[in-house]
Amino acid sequence: MPAGPLLAKLARRCAQLTTLFLDGAYPFPTMKLWNDRRLRLAITRLGLEYLAALLLVGVFAVNTGNNLLYLVFSLMTALFLVSGWVSRHAIQDLDLVRVEEGNVFARVRGGLRLRLRDGAPTRFRALELRLEMEGGRVEPGFYPSGQGQEEGKVVLHLIPEHRGWTRLRSLELRTSYPFGFMEKAWRLPLEQAVLVLPHPRQSWLRQGAKGEAVRPLLKPGSASPDGSRPFREGDSIQRVHWKRTAQRGAPWVRTLEDEEPAGQQLKLDVRAWQVGAEFEKELERLSGAILQARLQKRIVHLEIRSTRGTRDLEGSTACWRALAEAEAEGEPGAPSEKVVGSAEGDPRLT
Repeated sequence: MPAGPLLAKLARRCAQLTTLFLDGAYPFPTMKLWNDRRLRLAITRLGLEYLAALLLVGVFAVNTGNNLLYLVFSLMTALFLVSGWVSRHAIQDLDLVRVEEGNVFARVRGGLRLRLRDGAPTRFRALELRLEMEGGRVEPGFYPSGQGQEEGKVVLHLIPEHRGWTRLRSLELRTSYPFGFMEKAWRLPLEQAVLVLPHPRQSWLRQGAKGEAVRPLLKPGSASPDGSRPFREGDSIQRVHWKRTAQRGAPWVRTLEDEEPAGQQLKLDVRAWQVGAEFEKELERLSGAILQARLQKRIVHLEIRSTRGTRDLEGSTACWRALAEAEAEGEPGAPSEKVVGSAEGDPRLT
């Protein structure tokens, strides 16, 4: 077949593919060129359209012999090659230092902070970060550049499905910078697990052997004969007890007769619970009580009874982590003991 009709046929085929791309009829947004355990290289839809236009320019240049078309073809080829080199350069010299976990609750949108070591802090990167985890969904994050600092940080939002330890599989650095022709992704394997806290459920607090009891709880040394206690965040500056502050060397405030209780006492006996939905609801109810007490700036104490003994914990974070790792020890099929007191709980915590 002569070269002229063959090139014309190839040009018509390229024009048809370009029309399909522009109309959105092409079924795949990217075409994978390279894919292994670490590096993935794909050409985007825009890149396919650019290659089709590049091929058309080359066909017309061969058919007409126009030097200007040859020059345009050379410039377009050089631009495509430079785009691939720049995008590969954008994911180099960047390492993950650590993943910092905060208070991440089940079925609640939370955040993980990633610390990155940037070997070229002045380089513009435009990276999309995708974190893969078991039992949850993580929203992509964006890392523009190091902004002149060797250590960068990115916050990724996630929604875990269940409480307990959740494994992070990998972190993918993806970029199509600078022109969007090529998409490169560099995969970093992770061997780290994050602790997902129980979902904070709102409910009435009840007293009982397995639940929680609402009563004032003062920290040792916080009460004194002249009615003062250590300063807590949210206290008014007008209530500062200057004499006691000078004696203790730390801010103290005056107490009032109608002041709210200083603490919240919670109890959980895992021996009386069986594995199942009811036990998970009880953990979520306790988690919600801890959250409400923390919002009210109250001290939280949690007592967990198990076959291994009794654990006493203080502080919202320690109590949450203990609930996240709690396991029911009741025998399957045994009747569940329900001991409920007469008090309905503090309505301020609902």
